[in-house]
Amino acid sequence: DVPDQKYLCSNCNNVLKKALQTLCGHRYCSACLSWIVRNNKNAICQKCKEEDPSTLSEGSLLAEERAFGDAAINKEISELQVHCVTLGCSWSGIMKNFEEHQSLCEYALIPCHTGCGHVVMRKKLADHLENGCVNNVTVCQKCKQPLSSSEYQVRTFLCFNWYLIILVWVWFFFFQQNCPAPLISMDGCRFSEVGCSFRGSKEKIKEHEKTAVGAHMLLLLQHIKQLKESVCTAAKAANGFVPQSELNLNENKLHVFENIVAVLNKEVETSNLEITAFRRQSELDQNIIRGLELKIAELHRCLTQKDAGLSSLHKSLLFSEQASYDGVFLWKITDVGRKLQDSVTGRTVSLYSPAFYTAKYGYKVCLRVYLNGDGTGKGTHVSLFFVVMRGDYDALLPWPFRHKVTFMLLDQNNREHVIDAFRPDLTSASFQRPVSDMNVASGCPMFLPLAKLQSPKYAYVKEDTLFLKCIVE
Repeated sequence: DVPDQKYLCSNCNNVLKKALQTLCGHRYCSACLSWIVRNNKNAICQKCKEEDPSTLSEGSLLAEERAFGDAAINKEISELQVHCVTLGCSWSGIMKNFEEHQSLCEYALIPCHTGCGHVVMRKKLADHLENGCVNNVTVCQKCKQPLSSSEYQVRTFLCFNWYLIILVWVWFFFFQQNCPAPLISMDGCRFSEVGCSFRGSKEKIKEHEKTAVGAHMLLLLQHIKQLKESVCTAAKAANGFVPQSELNLNENKLHVFENIVAVLNKEVETSNLEITAFRRQSELDQNIIRGLELKIAELHRCLTQKDAGLSSLHKSLLFSEQASYDGVFLWKITDVGRKLQDSVTGRTVSLYSPAFYTAKYGYKVCLRVYLNGDGTGKGTHVSLFFVVMRGDYDALLPWPFRHKVTFMLLDQNNREHVIDAFRPDLTSASFQRPVSDMNVASGCPMFLPLAKLQSPKYAYVKEDTLFLKCIVE
């Protein structure tokens, strides 16, 4: 199903990933918010601009440190029903299991890790590396021919090593003479007779025999040693009943086996030394990578700090441009019809005005309006309130706040303005020195009847716009 709007990012409009909620109430993907703040000098919420540019406030400024993780939305998103859109894949489940599926989906197209430029299905990557990847080749040090990985493993043991050919021939000769069972089993490894227990389909057996050459050679050597011991035992048991020529022949064969074993042991030691060298180099490379990752993390941290500093400077500049410093503030609210509907449905119950000041170094205040009313005026009146905010000069100002406040709703035909005024209740917490960003709002819950606001007799709303004025004496 199409996801609800609340699950969508305000920037990319896709389902939120690691949702963050800003002070203005809109939600962004963690990565989207980081990108916006890093790449935009004026990091202001786009949704706030679209809804009403005139109501931009401090909360509309975007900064990663001013946003918080929305655990409730993230939990709801993790339970959304989803399915894989990769062609051929029939997986479906919930969102929290989707990322794990993406890393395992057999039908997903992934780039070949050798850098050959090909993009293949994950389930066909092994076949591509084996048969089609131009980068997955190794040059044999003896014959100088380019080989695939499986061919190289076999060639490492067999290329120009005549003693291996002799070993295999001898093993076939003795084995066939002493074992009446068939050499090749259709459902087991050809080396099962010397101790290999692997069984499977023809394709799996073929792959196994390509990748287990070393193990098979060791099993073969063990089998030869056993043959040697059995021959020696039989010779001793015969004690003169066996012709001397036959004993000499067996002894020569055993010497050949011993030489083959010595050569193979040397090859194994050389391979072990190469593997050890590769491991050491890999450890060195990993240390270098970790060091680079630490440097990148440190640079990212410095960049984040600088971005935060720039964001703070921009916020200060924006507030300086918008602020009023004479106690008189005119607030233009556009798109009134939609905002009234949002207030009725509860989507956006109230609106805050930008901050303004009673004097250059005076009290910092703002307005808060409920277009569908609040308290005793809910559903019947427009409610208008005055909010005392925490300012930079509060320590030098007298408290409680005791200035007269006058509200005005302007008739845009200049006929009948709505005017209401009040003096602060000096005992109310609303007018004491703020201990948080803003005090509890106080004012007129029944400022204007909704019927009068929408009446065609008046021009309080014109072209879907109204004007509120506040005068602090």
